[in-house]
Amino acid sequence: LSIQQINSNSIYQYVWSWTINNDFSFEFGYLIDPLTSIMSMLITTVAILVLIYSDNYMSHDQGYLRFFAYMSFFNTSMLGLVTSSNLIQIYIFWELVGMCSYLLIGFWFTRPIAANACQKAFVTNRVGDFGLLLGILGIYWVTGSFEFRDLFEIFNNLNLINNNDIHFLFCILCAFLLFAGAVAKSAQFPLHVWLPDAMEGPTPISALIHAATMVAAGIFLVARLLPLFVVIPYIMNGISFIGIITVLLGATLALAQKDIKRSLAYSTMSQLGYMMLALGIGSYRAALFHLITHAYSKALLFLGSGSVIHSMEAIVGYSPDKSQNMVLMGGLTKHVPITKTAFLIGTLSLCGIPPLACFWSKDEILNDSWLYSPIFAIIAYLTAGLTAFYMFRIYLLTFEGHLNIYFKNYSGKKSSSLYSISLWGKEGLKTMNINKNFGLLTLLTMNNKERASFFSKTKNLYQYDGNLRKMIRSLITIKDTDFDNQNISSYPHESDNTMLFPLIVLIMFTSFIGFIGIPFNQEGIYLDILTQWLTPSINLFHSNSKNSVDWYEFGINATFSVSIAYLGIFIAFLLYKPIYSSLINFELINSLTNNKGGPKRIISDKIIYYIYNLSSNRGYIDAFYTTSFIRGVRGLAELVYFFDRRIIDGIPNGFGVTSFFV
Repeated sequence: LSIQQINSNSIYQYVWSWTINNDFSFEFGYLIDPLTSIMSMLITTVAILVLIYSDNYMSHDQGYLRFFAYMSFFNTSMLGLVTSSNLIQIYIFWELVGMCSYLLIGFWFTRPIAANACQKAFVTNRVGDFGLLLGILGIYWVTGSFEFRDLFEIFNNLNLINNNDIHFLFCILCAFLLFAGAVAKSAQFPLHVWLPDAMEGPTPISALIHAATMVAAGIFLVARLLPLFVVIPYIMNGISFIGIITVLLGATLALAQKDIKRSLAYSTMSQLGYMMLALGIGSYRAALFHLITHAYSKALLFLGSGSVIHSMEAIVGYSPDKSQNMVLMGGLTKHVPITKTAFLIGTLSLCGIPPLACFWSKDEILNDSWLYSPIFAIIAYLTAGLTAFYMFRIYLLTFEGHLNIYFKNYSGKKSSSLYSISLWGKEGLKTMNINKNFGLLTLLTMNNKERASFFSKTKNLYQYDGNLRKMIRSLITIKDTDFDNQNISSYPHESDNTMLFPLIVLIMFTSFIGFIGIPFNQEGIYLDILTQWLTPSINLFHSNSKNSVDWYEFGINATFSVSIAYLGIFIAFLLYKPIYSSLINFELINSLTNNKGGPKRIISDKIIYYIYNLSSNRGYIDAFYTTSFIRGVRGLAELVYFFDRRIIDGIPNGFGVTSFFV
């Protein structure tokens, strides 16, 4: 039906009455329009590849059947959400998606970290879902209908621009409440805190959540309701403002992460901010285009990281604290060449390097943001450079240089005692003769044991890590003898074909999917396939703007954005490329870290130190929530408990005790 819709450029809708009671009737059905068709194809293609990948990835896990049951239910719920024809139907599937994410994030529920992570995701999303429910009820009170077609028609006939009555303010409030649901589900500031901790689930789950299901649901909701939002004042400004904050915050927090999956999680947060920014500035096509290109690129990156983690587990054991730590990786190019190639292509795409997928969509968002607000555009371009920097930081730490596990003070292979109820059946190879005296990358290994629980009572979760200059000096004063003749008995290995096949398919998608949205329609040649698909949906906005540009204008804009991306890549190579393979003489770098730099050097060190701590401690936002909300609620609960036991119960107990004396 979706293919038929795309071919005919029409909209299909079928509804039937579910409940009828006097003047109230609720209809249940499906709506197939360009947005639904694109989302359906995106969900199904990514999901089938993730399921194929998971067959081998989870083959040793005793929760194998439970895993696939959850995954299938997850995909079904998301397909039900995107085909919904009204707000109540969307809300039902919205909650089912949230429930499935809770089950999948906490799949290894015997690990306290995973149990806390799924609770954190559930509670954080309940905040947004409560706002979504209130918004749905408020919209029904105004319009008397839940159906999208009725809502768009009614609000198009309302004059809310020059209206200052209560009805006007109530509509704005309802719109922001609807948007709150999308903020939580798509990990937008300030309800983004659940997303990095969601990485405690198996890697295929992370790929599905970050590519085509849960986080895409929030973008889909805003895109679906955009004809409603464009006629309500102020809401579009709010959407774009939240989007640009999330863009910068996500990129900043990704700069100093050591967990490969957490780094990619913050990358997802930043890219979702780009999509929300595009929707807020009215660039509907660019937002959906970036949703498509980012989904395939990020699925490739997550499945590639899963292949890396899978190969590292043979050495470090089945413990996420070790197998996902980029500090213990390095030099994997010769061990996992196919995975390395796949990860590099995904990285280049996310950086916006032509002609890969994300280049076309991100460049369009950057250009549209400049037309909307120069300040937003500057932040968006700056973040594009940061994206290139932290993505190549991940790539260089993971694949270049030497395998760092053999140069660390590492105690050998040891599985986590609380890793999973599903105990793995196969053991990896054992590591022998490990050099324990090598201090490599001290700056990146600090606070490896810190995993802040959302419900933890522990104080001082975020602490400073020592003197930056000493850390940098320990980083660069490496002797060549530390790399001589390591007696190594095991290495990472390439994954099986069932895990490599989805990577190869995703490489093709990442390389070519961007061509569907090339914005050139000149001399009778219509290259912009995406705009032709989206024409019925774009017509709902009554927009006459043209999405096509000429070659000259596109070339100037693309040159600027690609130059910024290459600058970020260049800085990443300067800071993170393997110094032991290219730098023989360290005098130049050592001279940069001495105390003779003067006040400017001290200031720059402090800035670097501050950025590092801000990023590694998640911007202290989790600490703020822990102090203000969690401990505050606990304190209030203890106060109420004290009042109930001592005052409420104390009065009758006092009379009872007094009766004995009387």
